[in-house]
Amino acid sequence: MTIVVTGGAGFIGSNFVLDWLALHDETVVNVDKLTYAGNLGSLSAVMGDPRHIFVKADIGDQPQMAALFAAHRPRAILNLAAESHVDRSIAGPAAFIETNVVGTFRLLEAARAYWGDLPLDEKAAFRFLHVSTDEVYGSLEPAEPAFAETNRYMPNSPYSASKAGSDHLVRAYHHTYGVPVLTTNCSNNYGPNHFPEKLIPLCIHNALSGKPLPIYGDGQQIRDWLYVKDHCAAIRRVLEAGRLGETYNVGGWNERANLDVVRTLCAILDEVRPRSDGRSYGEQITFVKDRPGHDRRYAIDATKIQQELGWMPAETFETGIAKTVRWFLDNPAWVEEVTSGAYRTWIDRHYDRSLVHGA
Repeated sequence: MTIVVTGGAGFIGSNFVLDWLALHDETVVNVDKLTYAGNLGSLSAVMGDPRHIFVKADIGDQPQMAALFAAHRPRAILNLAAESHVDRSIAGPAAFIETNVVGTFRLLEAARAYWGDLPLDEKAAFRFLHVSTDEVYGSLEPAEPAFAETNRYMPNSPYSASKAGSDHLVRAYHHTYGVPVLTTNCSNNYGPNHFPEKLIPLCIHNALSGKPLPIYGDGQQIRDWLYVKDHCAAIRRVLEAGRLGETYNVGGWNERANLDVVRTLCAILDEVRPRSDGRSYGEQITFVKDRPGHDRRYAIDATKIQQELGWMPAETFETGIAKTVRWFLDNPAWVEEVTSGAYRTWIDRHYDRSLVHGA
């Protein structure tokens, strides 16, 4: 038996592949385009494992996807391939439309043709699982209830709009063609292998490098934080037992303001890796100009997946963030590799011009 995981060299994808191979003997065909956020170093532990087959490819290359499915005959395709950084989508939306919308469409087309030709028993067992984001639902007011699967889509950035488009395509392929799909919409992930342009890894890296810890606006944007290993467990459970055509929201039940998250990181680092001058990392917090259209609050109601499939996060924010800091401290070579070259150019250009004031 074989599964295909797209985007398997990215943050969530690499964690999923590593966890899958630690728990299952089933082969994973790992498809990744290896753009800036794809990193084979995240998969070093399994690169020699015969159960892990890596293929450098673009999900938008429909003939290559069709040939890959025909060669490996997967029982499931898990689509984790995506452009995922809101800031980059604001600066250059075209890549997000191309990968998240057009790429998903072409992957679905290849999957539909492959599924349609399967023998009846394999056809009945086949699954296409699409991993998406809570950002498709828009922004919440402080007192509003958390996002449920029934919330209307109201995306506010090119990134979230592109993911909303991909979700709609997945739904349409189920209702129009009968493709056996499942969709998950997750909250903000954090944990090992996280590319350091996102808040948590960026601030860990900058803190240790003696650089400013950039906080947008007043830092009171609220997110629900989900430890990536918990998310991987949820994906496995949805693949195993999710109802066809259904969407499952996956969240950590951990709403935190961005500023509070960074202060927590600083407190942990103060304890486990104190600054040489004895001062707190919190002194490096610097407020920067808010990004355009910044959503104020996201929150996930994960009741459905808990009640239907019995999944709940194993980590609290406190335990998960401690593990995350420890991982980054223990893996300086990985961090050094991914924060060289183009990454530094992007960060310098994006933040340095908009510095406002320190904490």
